[in-house]
Amino acid sequence: MTIPTLHTARLTLRAPKLSDFEHWAPFFASDRSWVERGPLDRVEAYRTWAADVALWTLRGYGPFGLDDRVTGAYLGEVGIYQPEGYPEAELGWFVTPEAEGKGYAAEAARAVMVWIRTTFGWDRLVSIIDPANDRSIALGLRLGGIIDPTLPGIDPGDVVIRHDLTGAAA
Repeated sequence: MTIPTLHTARLTLRAPKLSDFEHWAPFFASDRSWVERGPLDRVEAYRTWAADVALWTLRGYGPFGLDDRVTGAYLGEVGIYQPEGYPEAELGWFVTPEAEGKGYAAEAARAVMVWIRTTFGWDRLVSIIDPANDRSIALGLRLGGIIDPTLPGIDPGDVVIRHDLTGAAA
């Protein structure tokens, strides 16, 4: 399986690489990660990250690493997640603290939505978000998503945002 490389105006979305974990682990060890599956010690963080990366081989989709097109700096990851127990494929995102608030996650998420629609023909994706994660909920809505209380989350109270992909085109 070849993981595609996508480009936006400011970003390169590419296959994950081991050095990405060195950015991922500190965030997921911090108290800030409690709405994102954390905090996790380094070993558990690696297991979680590696399982997400393995989705590319197992399902044909997964997280893309995000790099700044000009500097090459790692900015985070955005992609499709569906570990065991998820009710369906989820559009998710993570950006490094330095990249927050600059629109990178939205820019990358839009590119992923177009890629999913053109590659797999899917009509929708969901984002499953902890109700305390106001920034992620706002991003899901800014992407055109709609909170759909009829869709299942992972944990009780999860906010599930439905993204209609039928209008997504390259």
